[in-house]
Amino acid sequence: MVSPVTVVKSEGPKLVPFFKATCVYFVLWLPTSSPSWFSALIKCLPIFCLWVFLLAHGINFLVSHRSASRILAGLIFSAVGDAFLIWQEQGYFIHGLLMFAITHILYSSAFGMKPLDLKAGLLMGLVSSSCYAFLYSYLSGPLTYLVAVYIALIGFMGWRAVAGVQLCNDLWTWTKLSACIGAMLFMVSDLTIALNEFCFPVPYSRFIIMATYYAAQMLIALSAVESRDEEDSRKRS
Repeated sequence: MVSPVTVVKSEGPKLVPFFKATCVYFVLWLPTSSPSWFSALIKCLPIFCLWVFLLAHGINFLVSHRSASRILAGLIFSAVGDAFLIWQEQGYFIHGLLMFAITHILYSSAFGMKPLDLKAGLLMGLVSSSCYAFLYSYLSGPLTYLVAVYIALIGFMGWRAVAGVQLCNDLWTWTKLSACIGAMLFMVSDLTIALNEFCFPVPYSRFIIMATYYAAQMLIALSAVESRDEEDSRKRS
């Protein structure tokens, strides 16, 4: 297993632009009441930096490893979704929802179906069902069905990420743990959006949403380099 110290040394410098872009977003803290292309750029900039982070591992690496290329595709759809949500008050909320639904499908595909871990799937199903049951009375019209589908997709994505972490069997890597934590943070971010959008104002909602969202995307992007670690281990052996 690749040590965390090695990870920090090899991957840390590639993530510096992401951290800087995230700081820019929180420092500028542009008001959401006046959406613009500039505010969309600032919001999407950290995600753009994660594109660069993955591309820095080489085009050949992305082409030859489907999980990494799918995570990159998910980040691309995420950025489009972020842009739509800048104008959610102008009627683009559902467009953003659709982009992130595609993102979760891509991430689920990247995480794969092995190991299956039905217990984790059952747990995630219960959590997702409970969240939807709470939100249901606040929803109306097409959102009643769209939110149900979205919760099912992000719950499935969370299941596939959690299933990869086999702590009891010692069959885990730092990248699988990274994907798991990232998926959980993504669910926290989206649940906060749902509560704030449909139910009641959540204190410090924007900070909670964006902090967990950026952390989630970074951790999921980091999980894509597992194939690179495997290659390096084979070369050393």
